[in-house]
Amino acid sequence: MTALTAVDQLQRTVQSIEREVAKVMVGQSQVVRGVVIALLVARGHCLLEGVPGLGKTLLVRVLAEVLDLTFSRIQFTPDLMPADIVGTNIIAEDANGEKFFRFEPGPIFANLVLADEINRATPKTQSALLEAMQEQTVSVAKTIHQLPRPFFVLATQNPMEMEGTYPLPEAQLDRFFFKLQVNYPTPEELNEILIRTTGNVAPRVEKVIDGPALIQTGELARELPVHQNVLDYASRLVLATHPGRKGVPKISDDYIRYGSSPRGGQTLILAAKIRALLEGRYNVTHDDIRAVAYPALRHRIILNLQADMEGVTADRILDEIIQHVPD
Repeated sequence: MTALTAVDQLQRTVQSIEREVAKVMVGQSQVVRGVVIALLVARGHCLLEGVPGLGKTLLVRVLAEVLDLTFSRIQFTPDLMPADIVGTNIIAEDANGEKFFRFEPGPIFANLVLADEINRATPKTQSALLEAMQEQTVSVAKTIHQLPRPFFVLATQNPMEMEGTYPLPEAQLDRFFFKLQVNYPTPEELNEILIRTTGNVAPRVEKVIDGPALIQTGELARELPVHQNVLDYASRLVLATHPGRKGVPKISDDYIRYGSSPRGGQTLILAAKIRALLEGRYNVTHDDIRAVAYPALRHRIILNLQADMEGVTADRILDEIIQHVPD
């Protein structure tokens, strides 16, 4: 398969995925595109943030159907334990009556895992996802179990109801490829939602691609070369989130406690590569970097108390950083 044919196939596959998702999801095209970009990257986990009722859970369920992946939903609650996620050893008995320990996999053993309202679980339970998200393995009783491939975690959280929630630790936030904001629909989109959800016709989606093909399709993006100027630009954006560095914007010094890790730079480059290919280009531009900067970096910027008091958001800081950092 030539490079041109491979890119054309990638474009058609993504268009088919988005078309099938649009049969059920109304609007949220930027969120859908962001999730698809992340899914095309190995370990491209996503954090979806938005108030209840905007279709975050529905999006994940529809994607599992369209992508022909095994799907598992974990409803995070304060009483959820790590073993409820990764699984546990149970006592079993063989044909001869001999007892032995058998590993009973938890719901995390699926291709696509929906971690619903992830910030409602305790830090101990949240940490059970760390190894899975980074290494695609889980450790139980000193035994390492391999998770299926591909493996994606799509987590949701509600930014408004903070009572009884536990903010995700920085180490876990850093494991998410993208943090996507799910916003309210427009009046036209809301009308379409009401029409679709109050009738008797339930839309049916068709499968577009399976797991192995999805992995193969995503590998194409990693082969795309990136010019040194673009690499330098991505690095400057990441470094501009580090307070105390010479030449960073004043807003970074004033409101950021910790800046992005190198994973932020990796995310910028990988996501920009896929964006370029989806637009039929074989070169990554500065515009590609800027287009993916917000979902790639907003959760990797840890704000200080002053930012919380003044209502300064990570997106506002990124606005000024992007304006400040030259091409």
